[in-house]
Amino acid sequence: MKRRTFVQNSLLAAAAAGVIPVTSFGRSNADKKARLAFIGVGLRGQNHLDNALRRNDTEVVAICDVDEGMLAMAQSVIKKSGKPMPLIFKGDPYAYRKLLEQKNIDGVIIATPWEWHCPMVIDSLQAGIKYVGTEVILGITMDDHWKVVHEAEKQHAHVSMLENVCYRRDVMAVMNMVRQGIFGELIHMQAGYQHDLREVKFNNGPNGAEGGVEFGEKAFSEAKWRTLHSVHRNGDLYPTHGIGPVAQMLDINRGNRFLSLSSFASKARGLHNYIVEHGGENHPNAKVAFKLGDVVTTHIKCVNGETILLQHDTDLPRPYSLGFRVQGTKGLWMDVNKSIYIEGKAAKPHTWDEAAAWLDKYDHPLWARWSKETANAGHGGMDFFVLHGFIEAIKRQVPTPLDVYDAAAWSAITPLSEQSIELGNATVDFPDFTSGQWMYRKNNFALTDEF
Repeated sequence: MKRRTFVQNSLLAAAAAGVIPVTSFGRSNADKKARLAFIGVGLRGQNHLDNALRRNDTEVVAICDVDEGMLAMAQSVIKKSGKPMPLIFKGDPYAYRKLLEQKNIDGVIIATPWEWHCPMVIDSLQAGIKYVGTEVILGITMDDHWKVVHEAEKQHAHVSMLENVCYRRDVMAVMNMVRQGIFGELIHMQAGYQHDLREVKFNNGPNGAEGGVEFGEKAFSEAKWRTLHSVHRNGDLYPTHGIGPVAQMLDINRGNRFLSLSSFASKARGLHNYIVEHGGENHPNAKVAFKLGDVVTTHIKCVNGETILLQHDTDLPRPYSLGFRVQGTKGLWMDVNKSIYIEGKAAKPHTWDEAAAWLDKYDHPLWARWSKETANAGHGGMDFFVLHGFIEAIKRQVPTPLDVYDAAAWSAITPLSEQSIELGNATVDFPDFTSGQWMYRKNNFALTDEF
């Protein structure tokens, strides 16, 4: 047997049993520092910036933003860290291109409004930067997604979507269970973005005070740009929190792929009602016609026969939930009721077990090893891991754990869902961004306790 074949088979066998020991991939270059530049240091960008500054293996060499207030806040974060002040680029929407001319950048992190992600990623790649991390989503149109994939391939570079929910502790424990066959053969998955964002989409303006019904230029932070997508678009605008973890469990782009999609949108009432209730029926924004349906439902068929149900629900009152359901031939997990049922292993037949004991038993080694480092990292510690994976890839000069094909497939759900709804809920084909390589690629996401 050839050595390469033996190693691959050994890794796959270890993955089936659980998690590969760290010695399988070697140790990180402890002396190397990843030199990072940040394009966009708004509230989300500041979170990544803060996490990078906490590390001893990173150097922040440049930051860029068009908002003087956000730049001031970012500079305050840097000063508190005790680290040197990086170069600052500002003044116009294309100031980031001056940042990309710097020769000492190992990786770029992009945390800007969605419509800027595609051009900024491509500009970064064409500037010769080999590691680009972008906040969700990857692009607006299908053409955007193909452009990024082709450019990454052309430049032999790595584009990673910084999808933190792939690292949520319960999600990773369930993925561990999936890999060990606890649920049997996977049949059906559910997930989504079910999060009341009305106080994100509207506020009182530059001071960011709670309440208010302003958006666009009169608003603060995400309400300046994000709400406009709800005015003009109708589809699943934010699929990646749900589809990312599900795709990893189903080996999407690595032995499996999305085959087709159909979407439905309800009527739109939530945002209009919020404006009327908090700003009055005579407020100018009460006349805005929001295109985004309050609940958008998307059904995806996979080439290996599994089905996925996604829901986007951000404009109505509701508690936060990503609505995960992982269902196989032996049982299922649902995060809404925090329960698991495994046939023949549950405490009682046809009765849910509380998930906590199962999740503790199958806690992923990444969390077991790094849980102390996740303190104050943001989003329950998930933000530590998504940045950690990106930085470790830079240091080791290896592919990022989440790659450009992941980014494109997960993010493309948005324009495809818009197309399906526009066509009367038609089923549309899902493109293969890997150009057939999904049949041969292997899933090595989080196989070790390193990154």
